[in-house]
Order: sequence, then C-alpha cells, then structure tokens
Amino acid sequence: MTFRVLTEREQVEAAVAAGTDLSGTVLSGANLSDTDLSGANLSGTDLSGANLSGANLTGAYLTRANLFSANLSGANLTDAYLTRANLTRANLSDANLTDAYLTRANLSGAYLSGANLFGANLTGADLTDADLTRAGLFGAYLVGADLTNVKGYTR
Repeated sequence: MTFRVLTEREQVEAAVAAGTDLSGTVLSGANLSDTDLSGANLSGTDLSGANLSGANLTGAYLTRANLFSANLSGANLTDAYLTRANLTRANLSDANLTDAYLTRANLSGAYLSGANLFGANLTGADLTDADLTRAGLFGAYLVGADLTNVKGYTR
C-alpha cells in the first residue's frame, strides 16, 4: 500500500472544499500560490509571509487576518472581506480587489502597483507609504483613508 503525503496547498484546498472553518489558523509562511480559497473563512488567520500569489480568494473572509509581508501578487480578491486586516508591506501587485471590503485595513507600505481596486471600500484604511502606481481606483471609496506619502496617487 502506497501513501502520498499531501502538500500544504492540497491540505488547505481540501479543507476549504470540505467547508472547514479555517479562522484563527496559523499558516505563516505557507506556500499557497494558485490555491483555490474562494469563499473560505480565514478570519483572524495568521498568513504573515505566506505566498498567495495567483490564489483565488474570491468572496473569502479575511477579517482581522494577519497578512503582514504576504505575497498576494496576481491574486483574485474580488468581493473579499478584509476589514481590519493587516496587509502591512504586503505585495498586492496586479491583484484583483474589485468590490473588496478593506475598511480600516492596514495597508501601510503595501505594494499595489497595477492592482484593480474598482469599487473597493477603503474607508478609514491606512495606506501610508503604499505604492499605488498604475492601480485602478475608479469607484473606490477612500473616505477617511490615510494617504500620507502614497506613491502613484494624486488627489
């Protein structure tokens, strides 16, 4: 009998497919690139330093998640809930954040070059020192957002 050890990515995808609640899980530094996490409950999860490049996080719940220095380049975060999430120094280049909820999220020092933020709610978000070069902000809500030293954005 042969057993195959599932990769970290396969284990997480299987848990999400089974409807497992992953809130509060520690996945710091995990390689979850190109993983389908659509609709997953990752609220309060520690994903600091994780590789989520190209991941599908459509409609995922990441409220209060720790995504410090995570790689989310090219990820699909359409309709994702990132309220009060820590995205400090995260790489969100070319990510799709259409209609995402980023209310009071910490995006200080985040790299959002080429990101699509159409219709995203960034009310009260901290974007201090963030890079918004080539980012699409049409219809984005920036009421009360801290835009101190933001690159690539003019008011």
